Amino acid sequence: MFGMIKNTIFGHTEETEYKLLSSETKDGISFETRRYDASKYAAVSSEGRNFDQVSGELVRKLLMYIGGSNRQGESMGTATPIIITVYPRNDGVLSRRLVVGIRIPTMYQQEPPTPIDSSIRIEERPGMTVYALQFGGFAGENEYRAEALRLTRTLGESAPFQRKQYFCCTFDPPIKPYARRNEVWFLQEEP
Repeated sequence: MFGMIKNTIFGHTEETEYKLLSSETKDGISFETRRYDASKYAAVSSEGRNFDQVSGELVRKLLMYIGGSNRQGESMGTATPIIITVYPRNDGVLSRRLVVGIRIPTMYQQEPPTPIDSSIRIEERPGMTVYALQFGGFAGENEYRAEALRLTRTLGESAPFQRKQYFCCTFDPPIKPYARRNEVWFLQEEP
């Protein structure tokens, strides 16, 4: 636990690089279209509990892993954002299934340390293009749902994005009290 806290506060934080494809404002709402390259992620999933009940627990598992709770004892620094994949129902309420992922820092992409926690898996995620909407404050399920609805309305019904899942992203440690950065990402459908 101490390694996780030390790593989060004093460790190096690497923001996942992307290519900005466009930056737009519609009806006073600004969003970006970005391209992310394929990368390895540490991921953990849950079914049966809601977003607010389980997201913090899953994020802590991943922060413990990158903070040194791995077979090699490597404290890797931190990569942002932490990405929570959610699966909305038709009424917009999130299902009780989610996947939390954190990108393995660049220095460890070739050979990520082996997790001790068997619920953590290392996965290769393909490159993706996303529509990203940024907002501040502390974010839970209600805030992410509200921002996802704003992005949906802004993009319009004909926009080519996946509607069966979206990403809830946080860029800040949980102890940061102000100037917090959160984003909602919609995965663009590839032509």
